[in-house]
Amino acid sequence: MQEIDRAVATGQTAAGPYVPSRFFMRHVVNPLTLWLGGPTLTVRGRRTGRPIRTPVPTLEFEAARYLVSGGGETHWVRNLRTAGRGELRRGRTHEPFRAVEVGGDEHDRVVAAYRAHMGWRAREFFAALPDPADHPVFRIEPVEAQVHV
Repeated sequence: MQEIDRAVATGQTAAGPYVPSRFFMRHVVNPLTLWLGGPTLTVRGRRTGRPIRTPVPTLEFEAARYLVSGGGETHWVRNLRTAGRGELRRGRTHEPFRAVEVGGDEHDRVVAAYRAHMGWRAREFFAALPDPADHPVFRIEPVEAQVHV
């Protein structure tokens, strides 16, 4: 029965399980966060090649910054894996970066820190996807901004 509940609560992708955003988050919170200049990831779409903006906060942990997907194998995760790089924005600050997906002990420590940092906000994600391996983690490595002439 638990397996059925998990399949209903999560979407399934070829890459792995994910927790789809609820209506209020998708149609109210995320657009408002983008409009107000909150923390935003911009990454090229894996199929269209167009830039896609998604509100995603960073986690600072052990002198590094990370992007953690509480929702599992979301579209931004799959796009970032394909592109290998993206841009973080907060207000008027734009920061290009290279994404390095981490695994092993580093992954587990970062997921534990993310879960502690997010508290009740991550409860739904970890109830649906309790295995830390279902939450991809990317280390943010800055790259020099390219000047377009």
